[in-house]
Parts: sequence; C-alpha cells; structure tokens
Amino acid sequence: MLGEVTPSADVIAVALAGRDRLRLQPSGAYAANLLGLSEQVPARVVFLTDGATRAVRIGRTTIEIRRTTPRNMATAGRLSGILIQALRALGKRSVTPQRIAHLNRTIPAAERRALLKDLCFAPAWMHPMFRNLAGDGR
Repeated sequence: MLGEVTPSADVIAVALAGRDRLRLQPSGAYAANLLGLSEQVPARVVFLTDGATRAVRIGRTTIEIRRTTPRNMATAGRLSGILIQALRALGKRSVTPQRIAHLNRTIPAAERRALLKDLCFAPAWMHPMFRNLAGDGR
C-alpha cells in the first residue's frame, strides 16, 4: 500500500560500519538535522570515515561515505563530533542564540558538560559555543 519501506540512514550506516569495521561520523546537513538545528532532511546523507570513500544507494536515499582526516574522526561516535559537524555545516553566521538555546533545551546537562573534553578538536570559533553549552563561564 505504501510501497517499499527502506531502513533509515542510521540503520544502514551501523550495518556498514559493523560489516566493514569502520568508524562513521554524521556530517553536514544530516548532522544538523539529527540535533534539530535544521528541518532540512537531506536527500544525500553524508558520513565521514577513516575507511574508503564510496556511495551506497538504498531506494531514494543516497548515503555518501567520505574519507576524512584523523582530527575529524577523533570525536566519532560522540555528541561533540556531531555538534562540530553540524555547526560547521551551518557556518558561523547561522549559529544564532535561538539555535544555542535549542541545544541547551534538548541536550542533557551531563552530555553538555562532556563537550569540554573535546574542545581541542573544535575550530576556535566554536569554543565559546561549546563553553556556553557546557555551562563553563569562561
């Protein structure tokens, strides 16, 4: 009745990561969507990896796996990694106080405090945002 139902991009990514022993990090508009910073649902989902670059097509969804630097993969699998990629995709000018307030509401306090551990992996322009989210007054 509804046609073919395909699994979500996350389910496919977990299956690929397990099969090929890869680490994956959501990136771009997909990372922003995961955090609720954007309502845009990308047709092409991008994951960063330390493995080989390739594209996987499932139904109408294309999952692009891009090889990246070890620095980008250092935070793979953690909230800070998704946050860094989401903010990078939005750009410095698009990170508004409303978006920071949204993150403060939706991310549990314990996870926000953990952001400071990965501060060295974030670009310098993100440091004040990370500190603000973590509740660090510096």
